[in-house]
Amino acid sequence: MENIHQEVQEYYGEELQGSEDLKTNACCTLTKPPKHILEALRLIAEEVSAKYYGCGLTIPSNVEGLKILDLGSGSGRDCFIAGKLVGESGSVVGVDMTDNQLAVANKYIDYHKEKFNYKKSNVSFLKGNIESLEELNLEPNSFDLIISNCVINLAKDKFKVLKDAYNLLKPGGEMYFSDVYSDRRISEELQKDKVLWGECLSGAMYWNDFLDTANKAGFIDPRVVENRPITVENEELEEKLGTIKFFSVTYRLFKIDDLEKDCEDYGQAVKYKGGIPENHNYFDLDNHHHFPKGKIITVCGNTYKMLSDTRFKPFFEFYGDFSTHYGIFEGCGGKMPFSLNNADNEAASCC
Repeated sequence: MENIHQEVQEYYGEELQGSEDLKTNACCTLTKPPKHILEALRLIAEEVSAKYYGCGLTIPSNVEGLKILDLGSGSGRDCFIAGKLVGESGSVVGVDMTDNQLAVANKYIDYHKEKFNYKKSNVSFLKGNIESLEELNLEPNSFDLIISNCVINLAKDKFKVLKDAYNLLKPGGEMYFSDVYSDRRISEELQKDKVLWGECLSGAMYWNDFLDTANKAGFIDPRVVENRPITVENEELEEKLGTIKFFSVTYRLFKIDDLEKDCEDYGQAVKYKGGIPENHNYFDLDNHHHFPKGKIITVCGNTYKMLSDTRFKPFFEFYGDFSTHYGIFEGCGGKMPFSLNNADNEAASCC
């Protein structure tokens, strides 16, 4: 583990020359991008796309004019897509520690400026380790959105990455990222395997450890946007991994004060008015919050804040407040841990 940063740079800068060199499908994006992402993707330079090693879609809706930071930006593919979607009024900063990847990204800055018909580029790249963001003199509370694509699993100190990301976000800002997670903790022996680590497998966090780590970093109530199982499809590596199961998951984390650990019921509701360009008829906050245009939907206090305290506020009508608490919000799967059925355990009379 002492040399993991150097090994990651060698793996992505020298051993992998393109996505066809990957030994598993962990660092592959199988989900079909939506129309607006596909349109931007068609403008991306071939070499930039060829050296893409992501596992998900990391650019959410409603990003025009935003200031975005990409952690582990690699060849710059997601940065350039984001650069197109935020428009000339927005900006994108990519951070990566691998010289070969940064060389590709920087090579195509002017290429994409011309492709997007911009007067000047709105994308820039910094060399740095995402575990040492303080060395880059980035301004705290300055980014609207932080993205990352299958990179945080490669970091040793994942808590620090999340904590630094929290500090760099503006209040109401969002971290939206894809990564690999496991159904159990990975042994130290497997973590020392250079190929398994480079393939985004042995550095994967056990999903429950991630939730605890995110909460400790300040990101309360992480929301899953989408997830899929990963099939390694490499007999030699599958034998090493045994029965461990892996998943590619896209999370969205909000920097919002006073979010609660559980979903609580305050009798609130919201209505999506429409207006988000990529979401004309409905808006999906996560994989279990679907808002059809014009329909009033009851929500928990956390969901209410995720819509009212963020860039999504102009597109919703809000009903209710936090003046009355009605207990756990069962609509998010919560329930009281005590039984209300005493038929099998009638209380004896007190003496």
